[in-house]
Amino acid sequence: MRILLIGGGGREHALAWKLVQSPNVEKLYAAPGNPGMALLQKCECINLNVDDLEGVADYAEEKSIDLTVVGPEAPLVAGLADVFKRRGLPVFGPSKAAAQLEGSKAFSKELMAKYNIPTAFFKICEDIEAAKAYVEEKGAPIVVKADGLAAGKGVVVAMTKQEALDAIDDMMGDHKFGAAGARVVLEEYMEGEEASLLAFTDGKTVVPMIAAQDHKRVFDGDEGPNTGGMGTYAPAPVMTDILRLKATELVLKPVVAAMAKEGTPYQGCLYAGLMIKGDSVKVVEFNCRFGDPETQVVLPLLDGDLAEIMLACATGTLDKVEVAWHDKAAVCVVMASGGYPESYEKGKEITGLAAAEEDKDVVVFHAGTKEADGKIVTSGGRVLGVTAVDASIKAARDRAYAAVEKIAFEKNFYRKDIAWRALKR
Repeated sequence: MRILLIGGGGREHALAWKLVQSPNVEKLYAAPGNPGMALLQKCECINLNVDDLEGVADYAEEKSIDLTVVGPEAPLVAGLADVFKRRGLPVFGPSKAAAQLEGSKAFSKELMAKYNIPTAFFKICEDIEAAKAYVEEKGAPIVVKADGLAAGKGVVVAMTKQEALDAIDDMMGDHKFGAAGARVVLEEYMEGEEASLLAFTDGKTVVPMIAAQDHKRVFDGDEGPNTGGMGTYAPAPVMTDILRLKATELVLKPVVAAMAKEGTPYQGCLYAGLMIKGDSVKVVEFNCRFGDPETQVVLPLLDGDLAEIMLACATGTLDKVEVAWHDKAAVCVVMASGGYPESYEKGKEITGLAAAEEDKDVVVFHAGTKEADGKIVTSGGRVLGVTAVDASIKAARDRAYAAVEKIAFEKNFYRKDIAWRALKR
């Protein structure tokens, strides 16, 4: 198989790392890829304008690509999968209409309400005054979400009324997230513990993955602003086998069935962010692709051929493929640039990468790096995802932090408490 992988972050590095392990994969092209992916056997990083959807499809035809895997949400929401399907090219990822599950929080909430999929009570507001009046009426805590794509940053969990009003001003008044915040979704605040449950689906069959737990806040003890994710671990003990089954039956299967019924069948990776309290499970959000950094801990635990599974999703034959998991644990610690998630400097040289990977159970996934004058330097806020696998979460965590200590770049920082909830249990 020849595979084209769209994207160049930590998630895509993890996807590439797992895909090239398949004996069926002869070549993997990554657009644009990153320096970590460039070191993988069978992988070639290419320059391709991924905003030119027809151009990407032309490239896939020209190179006789057997499967295209779309990593980030933006090309899916733009309709890349539709262009490929029109040309009869296999693609892993939902259509433009199906990707609205992530592309529009209002669409997602209305679908859940229509099909009785458990989620928080909500109100959709297109007018700033109406949004503020609703906050005045309901009070806090309350959650304010930009309707559209905001790179994982368009959600404010407001613990006071003023925070909520400020968030509405930011989104609807100052257009902090551009068109994404022209409409907002206001939601009841849900108490509990969050977990991410991803699933493979071909539009009919749904196969859940191992549940993971992300750490969104920038500092230890879940303090500071939200980020794209400072670390993660799997399996998440809060998601017991019974709750995983419950989430599959009450959330994953019904939403895939609902999308088919609406005439917008969903295939690819379906990501459900869930709030767990006692034995109840509610949807926080859906994403239309693999999570970042959840992918970095879920895929190392997959005991199977990812290329075969993804091709089955793209061709409607997932029921014919076996998906199994290693009975182990994985922990990923994100090393970030000083100042992230606000402003930060780029171009800092990174040392110690090879030393960190001397441990065969450690993989360093590149998230925001580039090559400059033969050196690897920082080029993003989240720079590396240092992932370790071991028999238990504690052992995997110790291994990951031991590897982190071997890596250095100026002003780097990372959370020291990844997986604290699991260890507390």
